[in-house]
Amino acid sequence: MGADRRAVSADAFTGHVPGTAAYRRLLIGLFFAGVATFAQLYAPQAVLPLIAVDLDAGPATAALAVSAATLGLAGSVLFWFLIADRIGRIPAMATGVAIATVCGFAAVAANGLTLLLVLRVAEGIGLGAMPAVALVYLSEEVSARHAAAAAGGYIAATTVGGLSGRLISGPIGEAFGWRIGMAATLAVCAVAAVAFLLLVPRARGFVPGRRREPVGIGIRMRRALRSRSLLALYARGFLLMGAFVAVYNYLGFHLAEAPFFLPAWFVSLLFLAYLAGTFSSPWAGRLATRRGRMPVLLTSIGLSIVGISLMFIAVTWVIIVGLILFTAGFFGAHTIASGWVPVAAPDGARAQASSLYYLGYYAGSSLFGWALGVAFGQAGWWWFLAAVLAMSVLAAVIAVLWSERPRDDVPTAG
Repeated sequence: MGADRRAVSADAFTGHVPGTAAYRRLLIGLFFAGVATFAQLYAPQAVLPLIAVDLDAGPATAALAVSAATLGLAGSVLFWFLIADRIGRIPAMATGVAIATVCGFAAVAANGLTLLLVLRVAEGIGLGAMPAVALVYLSEEVSARHAAAAAGGYIAATTVGGLSGRLISGPIGEAFGWRIGMAATLAVCAVAAVAFLLLVPRARGFVPGRRREPVGIGIRMRRALRSRSLLALYARGFLLMGAFVAVYNYLGFHLAEAPFFLPAWFVSLLFLAYLAGTFSSPWAGRLATRRGRMPVLLTSIGLSIVGISLMFIAVTWVIIVGLILFTAGFFGAHTIASGWVPVAAPDGARAQASSLYYLGYYAGSSLFGWALGVAFGQAGWWWFLAAVLAMSVLAAVIAVLWSERPRDDVPTAG
């Protein structure tokens, strides 16, 4: 009887709306979850030159410290959504972040590149719980009318997480070594994880262990792979995230060389460009509610293309402007694409579609975060940027040719 009452309650629940205490707690809780996850995921990016020197590795090899974690994350998202169906959304996210933090501290103590990479893969597996589950949880707990704007708030939180990890590990790493810098980031992540657990409201839109429809996981997965619109979204995540991580991986190496010769502390400050994503993510979500997802998506990708083009010019301030535009455009596009996936998914396949999106998203990060480093090392900055530009243009072409307008993508006045 108690289970029946919970099921009825979940079915009757229509989602939290802006202005309510639960809505605010949800967004603030997910903000701390984003910090706990993405600060440690990208903390090595700010100290890659230091890792390269300490471990006697080239740029592409040092960048494996980032790619190893994103590879573990990409391979674990499907696993985590299954776990979340069994034990619930919030317990799954909490478990993943806890595992990741423990593995992260172990990675900091690793005495060789191989062990470091193995532990970073394990850390990424734990971190996979958050991107695999967070937007599904959000789409179940927030009113459908406000889901795009709420997703923008969550993506903004991930930018703050990524930025904080880099800004903590970079300056501290330069002063005391990259291991101390990454350990300081992990300490902040542990505090943020506790704040997430204390703030986030209990799930009301999903009952763990309750089967939503009489079809198995294989059928739902096939549904998520047959949609042309979803395949386009997966491809965009793959291409855009690969380009984005590669730029942030290797820009520091480029600016440390002729004709710039910028010091490490200045290069670390370039990660402040992430703040452009903090503002563009909620902006894109709100604008999509009024204008529709596709125009905002194409505008965001176009902004990234303009930013990439400016980075061909060998003038420091022009490269910085280009980086800001590129970052703002990327996070705007990611906000639209990631929030679009659950809406475009066939009935009953929402979690599977979101997991597949993040599988492609972080697979792109892992592959291109390393492969474009080889291009940078062998062919130089211009050919590297040409590859990044081509990937972004291809993402826009896919958006135009393959995407279908979702059922709820009806612009509102204002």
